Amino acid sequence: MEYDGIHQFIPTPINMKHMIVKNPDKRVKAISGIRINPGKDESLYNLVEDLYPICRSITGDGVRKSIQIIKKWIPLQVREIPTGTEIFDWTVPKEWNIKDAWIKNSNGEKIIDFSRSNLHVVNYSIPVDKEVSLEELKQHLYTLPDQPDLIPYIKSYFKEQWGFCLSHNQLTSLKEDRYHVYIDSTLKEGSMTYGELLIEGKSTDEVLISTHICHPSLCNDNLSGISVAAHLAQSLFDEELRYSYRFLFIPATIGSIAWLAQNEDTVGSIKYGLVLSCVGDSGNITYKKSRQGTAEIDRIVEQVLGHSHDKYEIREFLPFGYDERQFCSPAFDLPVGCFMRTPFGEFPEYHTSADNLDFVKPEALADSLSKLTDIIYVIENNRKYLNLNPKCEPNLGKRGLYRLTSDNKKIEINQLAILWVLNLSDGKNTLLDISERSDMNFNTIKQAADALESVQLLERMS
Repeated sequence: MEYDGIHQFIPTPINMKHMIVKNPDKRVKAISGIRINPGKDESLYNLVEDLYPICRSITGDGVRKSIQIIKKWIPLQVREIPTGTEIFDWTVPKEWNIKDAWIKNSNGEKIIDFSRSNLHVVNYSIPVDKEVSLEELKQHLYTLPDQPDLIPYIKSYFKEQWGFCLSHNQLTSLKEDRYHVYIDSTLKEGSMTYGELLIEGKSTDEVLISTHICHPSLCNDNLSGISVAAHLAQSLFDEELRYSYRFLFIPATIGSIAWLAQNEDTVGSIKYGLVLSCVGDSGNITYKKSRQGTAEIDRIVEQVLGHSHDKYEIREFLPFGYDERQFCSPAFDLPVGCFMRTPFGEFPEYHTSADNLDFVKPEALADSLSKLTDIIYVIENNRKYLNLNPKCEPNLGKRGLYRLTSDNKKIEINQLAILWVLNLSDGKNTLLDISERSDMNFNTIKQAADALESVQLLERMS
């Protein structure tokens, strides 16, 4: 199914040959603390629009087409894993593709048309071309009686069958008749596709950002995660990064299992991780902790959200949800949490035709990106320092630390923050530790540390 939508915003193509992107020796605004306001840019929403019409699944050309669109924004490396590949207790399934599908009544009228909504076909349906009675047809129809105007999203990855989805109101309007059912699909040996990007920093320690790419025309779940992840990656290209950043655009569950199986020997380099999903609705930010519960990423997210002045919710780990449950499986136990707005299954539009372009909001996408940028700022800047004048308080006045001047503008440095940093900078505490103990914003603590370092009262330890 083709889409000819025209948008005013046209992203600048990025021509990169390799998955690994090395950074030039310069800083950009996001990490230095000067925030770019993404709310003024509709590009987050534009990418959702571009991806919306495509029928995706855990395999197939829909995923490949989506990755090609994302590659206009970031230089993804395309990975293909052949059907039948053993990945721990699982096997890469057959590849599924679909061209067309419909149901016609005896008058030849299409009552269900895949070209109108790719949710009309049960994802991974086998091909079919035959006439059936209404009674037999109903055995292959799926509706939402409690949401009678909506089309559900149904999938059948590991059981070969066919089916159609429609509104319950349409189902009840069907009359006794002979119906021609037609699904032009293939299910055969092929491969599973995913996209990967590594942006190299000074350290080989990594920050993992993962998002699922398998759902068809569902905007919040998960075109929102795809768009925010792509924009976050794009914002890091010109950074002087402390850590390396790995972005995964993978099919849910089977994709993360496959990636872990192929990278089992190197996953120890992942020091922080976030799974992004459902980040485009108007709800408040929700964060589900990693299995560890007290991992540094859990503390950082809670610190950022706690000082954001917005409502939020922190949830404990649960071995159910998105790919965080694979990254947090016992043998790996990686520090990976799940970053969401309204969690999956807790908004009525979830896995229905109502999860459309009207449901996601540009300002919500921008807010999610902004908070993720703040999280990365803390990751990049959380260090241990050593007080070089630890015998009582140093004379701050003679060093001008009660007021610093820059560009002829007076910049107030929080005096209590300076005292906290001096007192706890014993080479054991990080700035995050100090921020948590003082109940001060990390940025305030970092600003104080920068000021003390500039007058040689503080030395970086790590």
